[in-house]
Formats: sequence, C-alpha cells, structure tokens
Amino acid sequence: MPAVPTAPEAEQAPLGPSTSDIETPSKVGLAHPLGAGVVTALVGFTSSFAVVLSGLTAVGATSAQAASGLLALCVIPAVGMMLLSYRYRMPITLAWSTPGAALLASTGAVAGGWAAAVGAFAITGVLIVITGLWQRLGGLVAAIPVEIAQAMLAGVLLPLCLAPVKAVQTSPAVVVPVIVVWLVLQRVAKRWAVIAAFATAAIGAGISIAVQHKHLDLAAMTPSLELTLPHWNWQAIIGVAIPLYVVTMASQNIPGTAVMSSFGYRVPWRASMTVTGIGTMLSAPAGGHAINLAAISAALSAAPAAHPDPKRRWIATFTAGATYLIVALGSAAVVTLIATAPSGTLETVAGLALLATLAAALTGAMKSEQHREAAAVTFLIAASGVGFVGIGAAFWALLAGLVVRQVLAYRKD
Repeated sequence: MPAVPTAPEAEQAPLGPSTSDIETPSKVGLAHPLGAGVVTALVGFTSSFAVVLSGLTAVGATSAQAASGLLALCVIPAVGMMLLSYRYRMPITLAWSTPGAALLASTGAVAGGWAAAVGAFAITGVLIVITGLWQRLGGLVAAIPVEIAQAMLAGVLLPLCLAPVKAVQTSPAVVVPVIVVWLVLQRVAKRWAVIAAFATAAIGAGISIAVQHKHLDLAAMTPSLELTLPHWNWQAIIGVAIPLYVVTMASQNIPGTAVMSSFGYRVPWRASMTVTGIGTMLSAPAGGHAINLAAISAALSAAPAAHPDPKRRWIATFTAGATYLIVALGSAAVVTLIATAPSGTLETVAGLALLATLAAALTGAMKSEQHREAAAVTFLIAASGVGFVGIGAAFWALLAGLVVRQVLAYRKD
C-alpha cells in the first residue's frame, strides 16, 4: 500500500509534470480531453451506480432517499473535481466510494435505522478531513496490512458477486441476456462491458414493465433531495463509520494517489482530503455515503489518451465534473426504473460491476503466504455477514484478521 503523503509534500505539489514529459509536440485540440471527460463520467456512473443503490437500500434508505443519495453523490463530487482540477491544473478525479457502498450492502440494517446510517456517513467525512490535516491518522490507515484490508473487502464483495447467479433463478428472461452481453463485451471491449450490461438490463426491464402493464411513477423521476437529520449511536459509528472510512481510504484514496503518481502527478493530499471529507459531510444528510479520490476511473482522465500534454489533462476532469452534473438530472429516473424492474435486475448489474474488484481483492489478500491464514479468517468473517452487539461483520473481520495475524507472527518468531 502506498505511503500517505506528508503535509509538506502535499502542499508543495507541483502543478503537473514538466513539459519534458509531453509525448508529442503536435498540436491537439480540445476534442481529446472533452471526450475523455465525458467517457470518465459515463463509465464512473454506469459501472457502479447499482452498487450505490444496493448499499443505501440495505442500510434502510427508501427509494426516494436512495435517489437523493445518488443525486448528491453526482453533484458534490462533480463540483469538487471541477474546483480541484481548475485550482491545481491536474486531472484530480473524484468519485463515490464503490467499495464503501458494497460494504453497506453487506452490513444490512443499522441499529438506529436510516438516520443512524446518515450519522455514520457524516462521521466518515470528519475522519477523512482529519486524515488530511493530521498525518498520523493517515499513517495508521496505511499501516493496516494490505492482505487484511483486501481480505475484508473481498469478503464484503462476495455476497454481492453471487447475486447474478441467484438472479438467474428468479428472473432468467432479463438476467441471462445481461450476463451474456457482459461476457461478450469483456472479450471485445472490456471498458464498455458494464455499461452494455446496464443498457441490456434497462431494455429488459422496460420490456417487462410493458408486458406486465406496470406504471412508472413519473413524479418520482424528477430529481430531488430527501434530507435526513443525522442520529449518532456507538453501534453505527463502530460498525459503519469506521469500516467505511478504512475501506474508502485503503481501497480508494491511497490507491488513487498511486494511480496519479504513475502518470507523473503528485496529488495535493491535504486539499484533496479536505474537499472529499467536507463533501462527504455535506452529502450525508441527503443520503450520500462517502466521496473520495477516484482510483480506476482516474486513469481515463490522467492517461496520455486524454491529451498528450500532461498540463492539459485537467480539462478532461473538469469536463467529467460538468458531465456528472448533467447525469445527475437522470439519477431519479434510473432509480425509478430499477425499482420497477424484475427482481434481481439491480443485483445482477451490481454484481457484474464488482467482479473485477473482487478478483483484485482476492489476489491481494492471498498473495502473502506468511499471512494467508489471517487473510482467510478476515475474508470468511466478512463474507458471513454475521455481526455482534449491533456491529456489522466488516469491523469484526478486520479486528479478527489483525489479531490472528499478530498471534501467528508471534508464534513464528
């Protein structure tokens, strides 16, 4: 796991790679970065919005509250990435926490209900801000063994990735074509596989709705915010906020800085954590769970394909933010369509979207032979979904993995 940047390094971050890094001197218009930005937003939204809806619904959100959360998670990161990219002239892409949403989906009902979950989201934002201001907290997160963090994430993802298999039994007419399209696109155009799967699911859902003469609630398709007054209790803070913070930092923010570094950019750590943390706090009452640096989708705007001149790639991220603002207008319509679709449609799209993440998490968890037993224990407890005293399985999985790792390390010494 990459080390967390120190505050001095973060604040002295250059505006971008030097002109010597430019791959070609030929003049390139705005078409490249504008196109890359649109693709970044579309891929980011369609590849994981189903996971967000599954997570918010699992912890108690109604359809209206889940739609509100999705709207907030489009608008606030959009504004944040536009501000950061313009200020630092870097393609600093923000996103919602997909692993965090998967964590919520596996956590289920929270003690204290939806209001307590919203309170936990706000606490997560506070912790992210503190991480940017206090180096030691970031160091503690970075010190969590990678195999334990990845095993916890893999355990959280497993039930979600099994959903398409179960959905074949309940809604084969809709689910089977979605899986077939996803598989074919994995072979010929991997980047578009999840988007194509979602499009197929939407078509299948539309046909099913028409055949069964169901009626869509047109009023519910208008984007709106459903604000909830946060409530705090210790079960939600320990069982939701802390695991959500750890997963978001370990699986998104820290890898996000590594992705940017691979393209020659040094992310302004303090500014990024402040913006994403405050953004998380602002989105929480509306139902947003966590905002962070993008990891995978960051490469779409930061790579040379966005623009041969590294100093011009920030335009792609700025465009991605503007595109998210447009996409946000359709968030409620997407939720309404999914809510009316046959059982298993949402879960299938979410499960397919997370398969690559599950594979990467399992690889990271089991890579070290020395700590494989500890990773296996972490994985099994997280996958079980069994909590104790009102605290979800993810927290106990992390704790058990660290204890087993320490005990076995002591034994071998």
